[in-house]
Amino acid sequence: MAEPTKVITEIFGPFQDSINAEQDIRELIRSIMKDIEKSLRETVIAMQVIHSEVNCEYIHHSLLKARSLFEEVQKGFDWLDKTVPPGQYYRYNDHWRFSTQRLCFLAALIVFLEKGFLIDQVTAAQMLGLHDKENIHLDLEDYLHGLLNLASELARFAVNSVTLGDYSRPLQISKFVAELNAGFRLLNLKNDSLRKRFDALKYDVKKIEEVVYDISIRGLTPKASAEDAAD
Repeated sequence: MAEPTKVITEIFGPFQDSINAEQDIRELIRSIMKDIEKSLRETVIAMQVIHSEVNCEYIHHSLLKARSLFEEVQKGFDWLDKTVPPGQYYRYNDHWRFSTQRLCFLAALIVFLEKGFLIDQVTAAQMLGLHDKENIHLDLEDYLHGLLNLASELARFAVNSVTLGDYSRPLQISKFVAELNAGFRLLNLKNDSLRKRFDALKYDVKKIEEVVYDISIRGLTPKASAEDAAD
C-alpha cells in the first residue's frame, strides 16, 4: 500500500499548492477592491448633490471632487492589474464586475453633466484607468450596464430638477435618454442580465416623458428648450 499512497500524494499534493495560490490571489484582490469601492462610495455621495442643488458652483465642486476620486480608482486598478495573473481575467473578474459597472455609470454621469453627451467605451476606460492594462480591461458588457444605470439615475434627476425649479433640464435628459434608447435597440441582446436590464430602460424613458409632458401642459417649458427637444 505504500507505493499507491505515494503516487496519490504526488498527484494530489500540487493541487493544494495551486488552491492555496489562488486563494492568496483572491484575498489580495479583495483587499484592493476595498479601496476601490471606498472611492466608489465617496463618488456616489459626491454626485448626490445634483438631486438637491441647482447651483452651478456646488455642482461644479462636486464634479471636481468626483474627478479626484477617480484618480484613486485608477491607482487601485493599477495595482489590480499587477495582481491578476496573465490570461486569467475571466477567472477573477467576478470580484470587480459590479464595481466596474457602477464606476462606468458614474463616469458617464460626470461626462453628461460636464459636456452633455454620451461617454464612449474608450473614454470610460481611460477615466477608470483600464485603457492601457495588460491583464485587465473594461469589458463591453460592464460598460453597457453602466449606461443603463445612467438612464435610471437621469430619470430620477429629471423629477428632482422639476422639484428644484429647473424646467429645462428634463428636456435635455429626455432627448439624451431617447437617443440612448435608440442606440440600445440597434443591439441584438440575448436573454441574460444585460437584456433584462435593458427591458427596464423603457420604464425610465416613460418616466422622463411623463415629466416633460407635465411641465409642458403647465406652460413651464422654456420655449427654446422645447423646440430643441421637439427637433
